[in-house]
Amino acid sequence: MPRVAVIFTGGTISMVASAEAGGRVPTLDGAAILARAPGIDQLAELVPIDLGRTPASHFTFEKLFEVGSAIRRCQADVSIDGVVVVQGTDVIEETAFFWDLLLDGEKPVVVTGAMLSASDPNDDGPDNLRDAVRCAADPALRGQGVVVVLDHTINQADDVTKTHASALDTFQCLNVGPLGSVSKGAVVLRASRGPRRRVATNRAADGVQIVTAHVAMDGSQLDAAAANGAPGIVVAATGAGNTSPLLLEAAERAMAKGVAVALTTRAASGKAGAGYAFPGGGATWVRAGALLAGHLSGPKARIALALGLGAGLRDEALAQLLADPRGWGPIIEAAPRPGGPPAEAPD
Repeated sequence: MPRVAVIFTGGTISMVASAEAGGRVPTLDGAAILARAPGIDQLAELVPIDLGRTPASHFTFEKLFEVGSAIRRCQADVSIDGVVVVQGTDVIEETAFFWDLLLDGEKPVVVTGAMLSASDPNDDGPDNLRDAVRCAADPALRGQGVVVVLDHTINQADDVTKTHASALDTFQCLNVGPLGSVSKGAVVLRASRGPRRRVATNRAADGVQIVTAHVAMDGSQLDAAAANGAPGIVVAATGAGNTSPLLLEAAERAMAKGVAVALTTRAASGKAGAGYAFPGGGATWVRAGALLAGHLSGPKARIALALGLGAGLRDEALAQLLADPRGWGPIIEAAPRPGGPPAEAPD
């Protein structure tokens, strides 16, 4: 039987409704969460690791490095075949990408949680946890980096996005689609990750900001971020990388002071580029020295920029970290498993 470490950090999956508090609050520890998922011990020998009951919206970089170190130790343990991280879903697209950038082990790392609390009669936590353990125990997920598994769907960390505040199928890869699914208790992959972004560091730069472009915007917000000492700023531009010229002028002032500026799009999918050359168009941002962030969303670009700056990367090295690695997404069709069914989408 495979052996899977399950790292518990809290989140909705650990919460129950409290009349006294007037809402859901962290309550269940790892053992209690596992007890609510009958049959899970038949999927793998579980190694529970409790790291607290922290709402995901309270996470700090320090906490993410702590969890990352725990994941790394589990991957280094020859007796462990895979790792599951259980957390709140609010920032799961950022945390999963954070660990995806840092970890270089081959063993599967699966991040999961729940959209409904343990008090809800339709609680999705137990199903998500069982699916996550199935994926962490499956050799097909080796070398695929960090994945997010909820609602029976396997999504890669660098594209997964929370598309709805509360829907069960909120997590989607809007650019490339899912890596696969868990269907009738079986892990089915439709593609392979291919090359990934990587950075080796034990610190993240503090104060990296996101500035989102909008109608009738000047450069005051970006000027303020630079004045407050931001070492890097992500600009989530409209469309394919366009802003008002005033915002670009503010970015040029910031870059002249050594602030790293990355350009992405505020759209839910797609990327910023150099297709438009009017003042404030993407081409003028690139000519001014802004770094293109490929298909990364604003929050993901901020994670990459903070870790890159923390690693001491500048200029071309930072640009390479932000850029899509050799194209984008799962570029290799998953091969059928020896003696198993074809790797195709379930019925």
